[in-house]
Amino acid sequence: MAKTAPKSSSKKKESKEGFSKYIKWFWILFFGGILSVALLFLFTAWFSDLPDETQMENPETNLATEIIDSKGETLGKFYKENRTPVKYDSLPDHLVNALIAVEDERYYDHSGIDGRGTARAITYLGTKGGASTITQQLAKQFFTDQVSSSKFQRALQKVKEWVIAVRLERQYTKEEIITMYFNKYDFLNQAIGIRSASRIYFSKEPMELNTVESAMLAGMFKNSSLYNPLKRPELVKQRRNVVLAQMAKNGFITEEVKNELQAEDLNIEYSPEGHDEGVATYFRAYLQEFLKEWIKENKKTDGSTYNIYRDGLKIYTSIDSDMQRHAEDAVKEHMSHIQKEFTRQNKKNKTAPFRDIDVDETEDIIQRAMKVSDRWKKMTAEGKSEKDIRASFKKKTDMRVFGWDGDIDTTMTPRDSIIYYKSFLRSGMMSMKPQTGEVKAWVGGINYKHFKYDAVKKQKRQIGSTFKPFVYATAIDQLHLSPCDKVPNTQYTIEAGKHGNTKDWTPKNSDGSYGGLVTLKDALAGSINTVTARLLDRVGPKPVIDLIDKLGVDTRKIPEVPSIALGTPDLSIFEMVSAYSAFVNEGVYVKPVIVTRIEDKNGTVLYQHIPETKDVLSKEAAYVTVNLMEGVTQAGSGRRLRGTWATSRQDYKNAVTGYPYDFKNPIAGKTGTTQNNSDGWFMGMVPDLVTGVWVGGEDRATHFSSTRYGQGATMALPIWGIYMKYLYADENIEVSDGNFPKPENISTILDCEEFEENNTNNGDEDVPEELDF
Repeated sequence: MAKTAPKSSSKKKESKEGFSKYIKWFWILFFGGILSVALLFLFTAWFSDLPDETQMENPETNLATEIIDSKGETLGKFYKENRTPVKYDSLPDHLVNALIAVEDERYYDHSGIDGRGTARAITYLGTKGGASTITQQLAKQFFTDQVSSSKFQRALQKVKEWVIAVRLERQYTKEEIITMYFNKYDFLNQAIGIRSASRIYFSKEPMELNTVESAMLAGMFKNSSLYNPLKRPELVKQRRNVVLAQMAKNGFITEEVKNELQAEDLNIEYSPEGHDEGVATYFRAYLQEFLKEWIKENKKTDGSTYNIYRDGLKIYTSIDSDMQRHAEDAVKEHMSHIQKEFTRQNKKNKTAPFRDIDVDETEDIIQRAMKVSDRWKKMTAEGKSEKDIRASFKKKTDMRVFGWDGDIDTTMTPRDSIIYYKSFLRSGMMSMKPQTGEVKAWVGGINYKHFKYDAVKKQKRQIGSTFKPFVYATAIDQLHLSPCDKVPNTQYTIEAGKHGNTKDWTPKNSDGSYGGLVTLKDALAGSINTVTARLLDRVGPKPVIDLIDKLGVDTRKIPEVPSIALGTPDLSIFEMVSAYSAFVNEGVYVKPVIVTRIEDKNGTVLYQHIPETKDVLSKEAAYVTVNLMEGVTQAGSGRRLRGTWATSRQDYKNAVTGYPYDFKNPIAGKTGTTQNNSDGWFMGMVPDLVTGVWVGGEDRATHFSSTRYGQGATMALPIWGIYMKYLYADENIEVSDGNFPKPENISTILDCEEFEENNTNNGDEDVPEELDF
């Protein structure tokens, strides 16, 4: 018979096993607690960068400041990232459908995470497509960093994306999420966000995109670096066709439409929006400086400073983009022609592109240019010696230089490149509405990328005979002169000691002719120096300077001497246009305006322009001055605008004579030419538009050898003529071709021929007498 264990020992064994179980659970709980706390701290560390509710409501985004013209068209942008957000209503249906079809077919059926897609991705290890939803991709771009160092980190990032995606779906509607994704994505080539992408790749606003264009952009979401339309057009086309196929699969388009669209080319219309490219580049450069000064004096409500590259401001300007394009085209058309003649003449010029200076003076110009160059500044900052820097200017290097038909790849020394660029004539032009002060066109040079110095506002050059109307206006206002009053055309001397003269001053007429009496109208039309000298002697230099000071000209460096009558002061195009505008505006000076309104990204108005005006001349004096300048285009140096000077269009193309513009409408204007033909000017006016043009070299020693080519009527006037032809031919632009507004009850005699005919036999007492100067 088997033996059985005593009951007491059995109980002891059970008691021992129960105790061990408690000990086991104690240690499990103990270490489990420690592990839980550790995991909690680790989880907190891993997910410490998850956004809070405030970040979710206001995801940080760099928004470009948008520059808008007077018609609402975008001129350009200032940006760190070229992003201008759009609303869902600005996205065409086929664009949204294209993105959903290729990136997230069940977009409207999930809450941030696509369960079916995730299961498929895990099952097939991603070989049959990923599982990222549009919401997850947005979360990745907004709130998580790109991680690629390990599989564990990538998996952890995916978990973060899931968490953020779910929170985004709770916070925003589907439309808001997809809009944010379109606004956030980088399409490359400075195209950040869908609006920049549609403008840069297709020169359109998003709503104007067609289905095939939308498909291309939607295809870029997979990998814009790979599917870059500028570098891999064939690959991009293949990807676009995949999108179109997906759209057909999801019922957004028919199979027939898909087949038709897949056969189309990309039809890229690349319109870069870089700071050196696009329309009104010189204007935008000046506006940038304007805004930097504005933000110094205008803070945000919290006291912080606006950032024009990140805050998404909207700058509404006075520029008319259509007029601006016509102005730029006019400058390019004329300057490319006249440059050919300038280059031809320099082939036999041993000191080209300079004239009238010796070898030492030429070398001084080149040395000064070297010292202000970017190369010199950069090498100096790197600690290079002056000897090494100078040596670098003599070493040939590959470079891209300016050419009228596009940049040219070449090899030359930096020193030779300085001479090359100095051989180009430069130009500047500004156009303004005299009644409102609105600047409508601003062309600061021939090419901003290569010639950045702005000739409209920064540059000041001698203005030659374009100064004479200020002398005439002063004399008319003070002495109540008539265009029909006669003045001797004889040599005239203002003696030393008078009007601040240190020695006798006897100006000569440019054509060397003298004799007889001339009316003031004929004198200004012929730009007769002796007559202008007589007028200035009568009124004195100070009243003339006082007049232009009231007309917005900086007169601090203009001496009170008689020689200013012939245009020795250096003024800017900006000053000249604003001053001339008062003549057309019945004697009222209106301060030029370039910015009409500034708004923040929410549409709150931060700045509203208030016009600044000043009565300077009587209406009659202003009108008489305009009438005098009409004579310049009727019988003076501006008569080629009437088609009575040039012989043929071919002459113009060869830059030999000019172009028969054949204008019939009233035009007032004045040409100007400085000593040695260094500067050519033309100021042209119609009743509602005043435009100033300057042409010359960067250095005064860069000029034509003769007045035939170097005068303002040949260098500058044609730009005005081409520009106005373009304006009058453009149905979208309204520019007056009527008469200048004439004051009521004007007492001044204006029609000299009719007056003399009516008074030939009535006695000399009724005929204007020779002025006693």
